[in-house]
Amino acid sequence: MTYTGDVQVGGPADVRELPALTICKLAVGPYDNNAYLLRCTETGEGLLIDAAADSDRLLALMADQPVRTIVTTHQHGDHWQALEQVTKVTGAQVIAHPLDAPALPVPVDRTVEHGDTVMVGAIPLEVIHLRGHTPGSIALLYDGGGEAGHHLFTGDSLFPGGVGNTWDDAERFTQLYTDVVERIFDRLPDETWVYPGHGKDTTLGVERPALPEWKARGW
Repeated sequence: MTYTGDVQVGGPADVRELPALTICKLAVGPYDNNAYLLRCTETGEGLLIDAAADSDRLLALMADQPVRTIVTTHQHGDHWQALEQVTKVTGAQVIAHPLDAPALPVPVDRTVEHGDTVMVGAIPLEVIHLRGHTPGSIALLYDGGGEAGHHLFTGDSLFPGGVGNTWDDAERFTQLYTDVVERIFDRLPDETWVYPGHGKDTTLGVERPALPEWKARGW
């Protein structure tokens, strides 16, 4: 089956098989959050992006294979409701940006800044700090090269149709819009696949023509 990224709470995960990395997307919880399980083909090690809710379903998705790391994209509670339970079962290290780490329900084992690298097995993921939705919101970029392409996990900072919520705060919107343009759109190709914290996936090529509209409307 071809990966689409269209998942529903209570439904099965959608799985994308890349040469070096497997991506499983699962919708969980009352806020229709997306959780992403990444697994390195070479080592079998896994990394979970946002233990958002439904710990039983997340643990079932792991299927008793090692998950060494859990990355929380930002501090909002709908993105970490299952973090304590999943961490307890897996023993995984918890990673977040230092500006959002204090709000999490468990101690953070490692804090990361813009430009840092997080490993999933033998695969490096680049940390991109996107300020505005929260002070410490981060995205993770996998550059698979060649046919595998670029894969960007954006939390709540970039969605189909716009950047994340900045609650009508002009300063926060300007910061987030600027970061998204300079740190994502200005450096990554149109084919980059975007995996957001809620809802359907998109690509940078689909969203790029609307950037002037986003700036003009201020959200």
